[in-house]
Amino acid sequence: MALFDLHHPWLLVFGVLGNVISILVFLAPVPAFRRICKEKSTMGYQSVPYVVALFSSMLWMYYAFIKKNAILLVSINSFGCIVETIYITIFILYASKESRRQTVRLLVLLIGVLYTLIFLITLFPLNGVLRVQVVGWICVSVAVGVFAAPLSIVFQVVRTKSVEFMPFTLSFFLTLSAIMWFGYGLLLKDLCIALPNVLGFFLGMIQMLLYGIYRNAKPAVDLEKKVCEHVINSEQIHPLDSQGINSPAVVPVLVANNNENEERLGDQLAQVNLQPLQTPVLVVCAA
Repeated sequence: MALFDLHHPWLLVFGVLGNVISILVFLAPVPAFRRICKEKSTMGYQSVPYVVALFSSMLWMYYAFIKKNAILLVSINSFGCIVETIYITIFILYASKESRRQTVRLLVLLIGVLYTLIFLITLFPLNGVLRVQVVGWICVSVAVGVFAAPLSIVFQVVRTKSVEFMPFTLSFFLTLSAIMWFGYGLLLKDLCIALPNVLGFFLGMIQMLLYGIYRNAKPAVDLEKKVCEHVINSEQIHPLDSQGINSPAVVPVLVANNNENEERLGDQLAQVNLQPLQTPVLVVCAA
């Protein structure tokens, strides 16, 4: 096969390194799913990143098959399809009824309807170079959307001055992955592979830059929690008496309790919203 020709040594190097790094990225959620299996609960995680990653991997694998001479593209996305299917299966197994219903609905929409529609429209009416180009630019559109998804966590880091949900190691490997696949696409003279990884590279660099800026910063969330704890501790100054709720001393206690409950609920909702962002599969390989 031309891919392994001695005239393409750097193509092989970039492709193999891209596979290795991308495998590490795909395996990054394993600790989270070990916790899910241990707790027998999805613990606020969402299935959207994994379903989108499966959809993206299937599209890139289809593109690699019709393009030909892209065996390394087939290998990494085959691995991605298997891993994401395992993640989704575990999620459905331990999810609540509502989350399970939403996951199945999303699978039907993206895989059962959209992917099937793309496959049928491009397979039969189109052929040759035109089919490769159409599928390739569809993959680019999906990859750009996937790469742009972490922008929300970037804004979250700036707002909270906390890098808790943006680990440096993940950002570093995602940046490396983008570099490898950009080089692979460039040497293969395939704009559809190279282009989205330019965006991936710049987003990875922005994330690492923000990590360097805010890694020692005092998180704004911690300051809010300290204020909340100060208010809650004031309950000890006004203990309940035998008059119950009619006692004037009870009023600040009830207010403090209400504030405590609201703060805890807000923190829990924030954690639920942030947890999916620390799952790296949203930033899947663009190739």
